[in-house]
Amino acid sequence: MRRRFSGGRRRAAGDGRCYRRAAMRLHINVDHVATLRNARGTTYPDPVAAARMCLDAGAHGITAHLREDRRHIRDDDVERLRGTLRATFNLETASTDEMIAIACKVGPDVVTLVPERREERTTEGGLEVAKAGPSLRAHVERLRAADIKVSLFIAADLAQVEASRALGVEQIELHTGEYAHAAGDPAKARAELDRLAAAAKRGRELGLEIAAGHGLTTKNVPALVAIPEIVELNIGHAVIADAVFSGLTAAVRAMLAASERR
Repeated sequence: MRRRFSGGRRRAAGDGRCYRRAAMRLHINVDHVATLRNARGTTYPDPVAAARMCLDAGAHGITAHLREDRRHIRDDDVERLRGTLRATFNLETASTDEMIAIACKVGPDVVTLVPERREERTTEGGLEVAKAGPSLRAHVERLRAADIKVSLFIAADLAQVEASRALGVEQIELHTGEYAHAAGDPAKARAELDRLAAAAKRGRELGLEIAAGHGLTTKNVPALVAIPEIVELNIGHAVIADAVFSGLTAAVRAMLAASERR
């Protein structure tokens, strides 16, 4: 049976029912560790080893995006992550027959379906669920039949939220890129936060779990976590970037020690 999260209780907006108030879950995306490894064609740094360190540090789960072009995470990474992690494993992937087949074979705890374009550097927007054809529904149903929790990565748009619920998924992940890119523009950042809050509230009213991710940092996360309906954050780039500097001094000292003539 798949793991399901629960926390304390609070009243659900709009329907008078009570639901579990969940503490915030932090899932670390290890894609950028794989990017660094692939840049030199080596076996290190290993994203699976990085995932273990993240969990040891207190992260609640691990996220990895298996893209069609395999530009960072590879098939064997996904298999090793599934085989070794004792925590929630969230696999991000496109809604294609190939990727759904891989997901059903590997069996992650969660599959987050994301839009994907080969020319993009990273995922640039949310799925157009409201305009999706029958293939998206078929992929969702196939994943659910394999006992995999399905999440859709969408813009903070009420039509997208409602269309996601109509597909029968359990969770949505709100794209926070517009909010993140509004740094330095308080009015725009506030407007984007309000949009995220409205989408999160509507999603919760419809019975969906609400996650959020994209462009989040230690500077912009505090305002986001004030939205009570959001129970999960997926963050990768900022954590790996911060780790470079928080660990750089120790890494240089270790290399100096290793290169000292004795």
